[in-house]
Amino acid sequence: MRKNLILSMIAIAAFALYSFSLIVQDEWKVPEKYENMKNPTDKADKENIAIGKSLYNKHCKSCHGKEGYGDGTKADEVEGDLGDFSTAEFQAQSDGALFYKTTEGRDDMPEYTKKLPDDEDRWLVVNYMRTLVE
Repeated sequence: MRKNLILSMIAIAAFALYSFSLIVQDEWKVPEKYENMKNPTDKADKENIAIGKSLYNKHCKSCHGKEGYGDGTKADEVEGDLGDFSTAEFQAQSDGALFYKTTEGRDDMPEYTKKLPDDEDRWLVVNYMRTLVE
């Protein structure tokens, strides 16, 4: 009886540590350099938003979905959380953080320096993502 109790406690502790490690691994650290980076583009410019939307539709929509809900046609093929761009939590990120994540990628999220080699294009995608607020 005592042996079963000890084994159960060890199993619970191991599960708790494993669960914690998943949470820690899931956090996406953004270097301070990017966190504080200022967006050099005019975020209110309608032409910039239109270009950003076009780039988003070409490169991002298949995973992140038309409205940024993470429900694109390829979403089921991707491991991990695709995020919901319309949430306050997502929108609370700095422009620099979104630029960094779009630029560098991680796991199933590819880095976009080859597909979008011009920094300005990635900034325009960030600007468009800002319009996906509910």
